[in-house]
Amino acid sequence: MKQLMAATGLPKSTLLYYAEQGLLPPPVKTSPNMAYYDPACVERARRIKQLQSQHRLPLSKIKVVLEAQDRGEAPEALIALGQEIFGQEQGPLLGKEEFRRQSGLSRKALEEFLAAGLLLPLEPGRFNQQDLAMGRLLAQAWARGVGPKNLAYYNRLGQRIVDEEMALRRSLTQDLPPAVDAEVTLALTQAARAMRGYVIDRLFQHRVAGARHLKDEEMLS
Repeated sequence: MKQLMAATGLPKSTLLYYAEQGLLPPPVKTSPNMAYYDPACVERARRIKQLQSQHRLPLSKIKVVLEAQDRGEAPEALIALGQEIFGQEQGPLLGKEEFRRQSGLSRKALEEFLAAGLLLPLEPGRFNQQDLAMGRLLAQAWARGVGPKNLAYYNRLGQRIVDEEMALRRSLTQDLPPAVDAEVTLALTQAARAMRGYVIDRLFQHRVAGARHLKDEEMLS
């Protein structure tokens, strides 16, 4: 383990986690305190680190990319799809306490918004800048008396939209080879993201445009 840490520049906890998640070959244990790691772990750990830092892929998707490489498949289409879905690198991830400090959320508020699916970090207990921006908005809402129960419809209706999007993707790609599937899914992802923003914003704009004043009950109908 010490040699692997020195060769990869990664801490023991990270390397053990990679191994637990099946991202690294399991070590050969010779005693309770001694294990030997395949030399291939060095390059594989570096590749995982690169995919995390340069492409911002979560570990579950990195595992898919590595498995494709192991099968001899070119991973470029999968990486491009991952970048489109998960975005660009946004800096170091925040632990729960640092996230809470920077967002202004109390422990109670944070736990309630997490439980309600209104804060959705890609990895449990690790928050990126997108999570932080939403956390700050939710802290302001909480301060005004708006809590998870008031906002639960975002998760509920969001789940329905994503279910429909996934069903459409499946119907269009189920018979395609993996590389073509990834390319088609990339185009569908771009279209879905545009549709979400356009349709919901336009519905909101039409509703407001049709109101005579801010207290107009017609805005609710």
